[in-house]
Amino acid sequence: MVDLKGQYEEIKDQIATSFEEVLANTAFINGPEVHAFQKDLEDYLNVKHVIPCGNGTDALQIAMMGLGLKPGDEVITVDFTFAATVEVIALLQLTPVLVDVEEDTFNIDIEGLKKAITPKTKAIVPVHLFGQVANMDAVMEIAKAHDLFVIEDNAQAIGASYTWKDGSKQKAGTIGHVGATSFFPSKNLGCYGDGGAIFTNDDDLAYTIRGIVNHGMYERYHHDVVGVNSRLDALQAAVLRAKLPNLDPYNNKRKASARKYTEALKNQKDIITPVQLGDEDSHVYHQYTLRITNGKRDGLVKFLGENGVPCGVYYPIPLHSQKAYADSKYKEEDFIVTNQLVKEVISLPMHTELDDEQIEFITSKIKEYINQ
Repeated sequence: MVDLKGQYEEIKDQIATSFEEVLANTAFINGPEVHAFQKDLEDYLNVKHVIPCGNGTDALQIAMMGLGLKPGDEVITVDFTFAATVEVIALLQLTPVLVDVEEDTFNIDIEGLKKAITPKTKAIVPVHLFGQVANMDAVMEIAKAHDLFVIEDNAQAIGASYTWKDGSKQKAGTIGHVGATSFFPSKNLGCYGDGGAIFTNDDDLAYTIRGIVNHGMYERYHHDVVGVNSRLDALQAAVLRAKLPNLDPYNNKRKASARKYTEALKNQKDIITPVQLGDEDSHVYHQYTLRITNGKRDGLVKFLGENGVPCGVYYPIPLHSQKAYADSKYKEEDFIVTNQLVKEVISLPMHTELDDEQIEFITSKIKEYINQ
């Protein structure tokens, strides 16, 4: 699914040099490499504050802690996403409210979002799923009208840009009040372990979050807020700093592979290729996800496995059906799209090292199965 070794081979000399520098200065926590990466990412995203942390899940949790959300506050997010998004809501004793997604983009359904708002609603968490930015014009308009916070889950869309109605562009993750991302190794910008970051243009919120990530300290041994221990280590920062100048080229390779997949699979029966709304900057293809209709998805997964083609099903069980998050308030008719997607989606190999021969082999096997 992801060829991290091939990507490493292209930058291994730079990685080795960076590691040697970190090992020589022994500043493994909050060292100069971390601060340099933070500044580089702020410049890339055109955002005032980047706060590195231990992983993407921590980033979401810390963002919510920084906003001062209280137990019982309702936070709206999507049913079709990885569990981390709702996990942190529950951990903070907030109330998750799940809504359906759009059939074409897999992102938050705007009408469902509107219907889910109650007097207890305090925040919205749009997830830019599989690398495509959600409808942020609508999300931000709704949030403003109801005085709600917007926390962007940008774990899969770093480098993507949203085009506003007026034609201006803004990087995903920097649009809401706060954004969170993951640097898990398979992400578009991934380190060689765990890592994450929080983005915001709010000076006061950034100050609060900087304390939270470091045990609530702004001055050593003075704990001003309840915090956690979540810091990006210097070795991971060195990897990310080496990769960041390559992020746009990496994403462009993913987009090129996506175009080739789509060209090869278009107009095939029982296959729905991904829909990209807006220009090519709006989707960075963390995953290339097909819909296989008429009950053929599971058979295709088995067939591809038998023919040496890796694939993934993201995600096989809706969050509202998960034991940890099931609630009698949820009705199946409120999740028509999600309940259909979990039966149809399949993600194909997607990474910077994909070549034409691999894409031709993968797509030929898909067509062989579909047309048999």
